Parts: sequence; C-alpha cells; structure tokens
Amino acid sequence: MIGPNGVLDVEAVREILPHRYPLLLVDRILELEPGKRAVGLKNVTINEEFFNGHFPGQAIMPGVLVVEAMAQVGGVLMLSLPEHRHKLAYIGGIDKVRFRKPVVPGDTLITEVEVLRFRGSTGKVRVVGRVNGQVVAEAEMIFALVDPKKNGSRAQEQMANSTVDEGNSQ
Repeated sequence: MIGPNGVLDVEAVREILPHRYPLLLVDRILELEPGKRAVGLKNVTINEEFFNGHFPGQAIMPGVLVVEAMAQVGGVLMLSLPEHRHKLAYIGGIDKVRFRKPVVPGDTLITEVEVLRFRGSTGKVRVVGRVNGQVVAEAEMIFALVDPKKNGSRAQEQMANSTVDEGNSQ
C-alpha cells in the first residue's frame, strides 16, 4: 500500500480513509512515516462544488474545509499503523487554529502533520498547511481512533475519556 518514500496515491488514501467525493480532500500522500509524520497534497480546482457559493466572483476555499483537508492528512497518519487499520479517526478537539492566507482555485495545498503525542487510541498532532511554501493555516488537533462497529454513543464515550492532552481542550 505504501509506495517508495511513503508515497500514497488517491486509491491508497481511499483504502485508509472512509471519505469519498465530495468530501475526500486529500489527493496524495507525499511522505509518510507511520506514527510520526506525513505530508499530503490537495489540488484545489475551480470545479469544487463549494466554490459555487463561496464566494461568487471571489472564489475562496472555506476555512472549515482547509481544516478538514489538513485533518484528513492527520487521519491518514493516525491510521497508518497496522493496529489502527480499519478504524475511524474522529476529531476530538482543535486548538490554536490560525488562518494566514486564503486558499483559492489553482492552489496546491500541502499539509505537513507531525505527531505530538500518541497514547492508546488517542493522539494529538500539529498540522501546517502551505501554498507555494507560505503558511496558509495551522492548528493542533486531537484524534480519537474508534472501531466503526461501535455505536455512536460508545464512540463519543471513548472520545470523552481520551487522556492524550492532560485535560487541556478535550
């Protein structure tokens, strides 16, 4: 599944993440060190549905979708370890989010993710999105890895009981 230098094409990404069009926001993983770091790529095109309404005449990728694209690279990283395959990566918290520049059609969003902490089935990562080498967005995210066979309330309980961040922003 992992090619040379940790490169994953979109089909390999689809084997890891459950997301599909129009919410799959990772086109390729350029670098992957399972459990440590990942670099992902999203080609932003004017054909994206959200550009029809955000904003007519001034197309800008919505900030929440920039964060989601970065989170999906984080999800690939968190799920890249064999013991976490076939789980779902839920966002348990997002801290220190900053948007520096807009992302527009024609941009290539490169997201770098590094693990800050990983304990059991929860982890905290730092994500930085860049376009042409310039930071466009950054954040810290907490993930809870859950078994998709558990019902929603058990998954929520698992997220609520996560201990990755000493009670800070969970």
